[in-house]
Amino acid sequence: MELRFKKKSDIFNIAVTAVAAVLSVGIMLYGVGHFGLKNTWPELVLNLSYIACLVMMWMYFFNFRITSQQFNYWCSVCIGIAVLLRDVLFPPPLAYYPILLACRILSVLLLLTLMYFYARKDWETYSKRKLWIICIIDMLIAALYNLDIILEPTDEYTAYMLTEIWIRPTITYGLVACFIKEAKE
Repeated sequence: MELRFKKKSDIFNIAVTAVAAVLSVGIMLYGVGHFGLKNTWPELVLNLSYIACLVMMWMYFFNFRITSQQFNYWCSVCIGIAVLLRDVLFPPPLAYYPILLACRILSVLLLLTLMYFYARKDWETYSKRKLWIICIIDMLIAALYNLDIILEPTDEYTAYMLTEIWIRPTITYGLVACFIKEAKE
């Protein structure tokens, strides 16, 4: 198989994303087994979206039957589905209303940003700064969820939830790294 990326920095960005995301998804699957399917079935639905992104990243990285347009479209769709399900339609219960409201506003902004960047069909012309907005918004959402979990009393689900929160920002980091690579060429 031929690698799509030649520079070590590009390979490093994708490798960091892949390792972190695979470990996070593995921990999530362990959590599903540990806490039972009855309590954690929504995480399996989200994991399908994350696993699809990881498979597409692998296919894209190794230049295996996926074009840049297909990669960008389907990864944007998968991330959009995860945001819609996790943050908009079925948001986790948060103890602090201002944090909940901020997370919902940022989630809708992230969905709009994904739609804006892909729907215009000229994502290759975007600057790095514009593309990093996707990742920054997702990291802000994760940081707010993390803050709410830290402020609440801890229980056996705390470590599990802290891992789950950071999967999507890790994947969006890799997607943005791929988008930036394609925008350069």
